[in-house]
Amino acid sequence: MFSKQEAQQLKKEFWTAFGKSFPRKWILYDTKVKDFSFKFNADNKKAEVSLDIEMKDEVYRDAYYNKIWSLEDILKDYIGDFHKEEFYTLENGKVISRIWIEKDGVSVLNKNSWQQIFEFFVEKMDGFERFYYEYEDFIKDV
Repeated sequence: MFSKQEAQQLKKEFWTAFGKSFPRKWILYDTKVKDFSFKFNADNKKAEVSLDIEMKDEVYRDAYYNKIWSLEDILKDYIGDFHKEEFYTLENGKVISRIWIEKDGVSVLNKNSWQQIFEFFVEKMDGFERFYYEYEDFIKDV
């Protein structure tokens, strides 16, 4: 087991190594839609790439979620099978809509799995971005 400080240091090294291995400018928060962002996440059990729709106004959140959901089969062509949850509750209690893909059995605390995570991140985020750029006008038209 790692101490909290050791785990934090490993996580910092992980993100630094990812940035150096794949020095690319990702869309992430730069979607030009407030509270509509792509995210990377990794913990000690899995890695995730997600699209988080975090608008406080449920009407807008629902509208964007349904826009993406109307393109389900197309999105699947870009990223493969994925999970979706219209009312996803974050650890802090905030409810968002989330569409994500995950890779189980990897850990940010295990340097031997970092390359697998990096490759997963690049492949899936690239798919999300290509999808977004292709359908951006349709998605933004809410």
